Amino acid sequence: MKSKKFNINYKWTINAFIFSFIFAVILNFSSDVLLKKSNIIIAFFVLLVIVLIGVLSDIIGIAVATGSEEPFHSMASNKVFGAKQSIKLIRNANIVTNICNDIIGDISGIVSGAALSSIIAKLSISSTKSTIYATVFGGILSAVTIGGKSLGKNLGMYKSQSIIFSVGILLAWFEKNTGIEFFPSNSKKNRK
Repeated sequence: MKSKKFNINYKWTINAFIFSFIFAVILNFSSDVLLKKSNIIIAFFVLLVIVLIGVLSDIIGIAVATGSEEPFHSMASNKVFGAKQSIKLIRNANIVTNICNDIIGDISGIVSGAALSSIIAKLSISSTKSTIYATVFGGILSAVTIGGKSLGKNLGMYKSQSIIFSVGILLAWFEKNTGIEFFPSNSKKNRK
């Protein structure tokens, strides 16, 4: 029995490392600045936004991983706005899922934990009560994040085509207004 050849995409690995670093710095810095200058209600809102970023990126990653490009071929031949980008998303599913599920999703989870610690410190409570608050709020944060991602995975699997098309439209709009393409047009890669 033949074993499959294992290829490592070193270029993407380096790009993922750089993108992870940049995204983590931006998210950490912006959440830190917002949390320091805000009251408790705004701080919890910032925390919720961070969690939602992680959940939405998970939904997109699962949709792209489970989606099929066939429905978008006729749309692309009719020049439907966003169809070509939808096909590119699916053909680059390994990269898209890595960005959405691993990079953005994991970093959002880490930053949300740091944001929660900052909120608990902001409450200025005694060390005994702070442990209780950290434990309870940490449990709530974990439950909301995991529950949201669980619900999101189901949504991503069953509504994959409409989610991919929505992201494709967003990418098409971005490419049209900036001239920056996320994936090269001559991409012949097929998802395995």
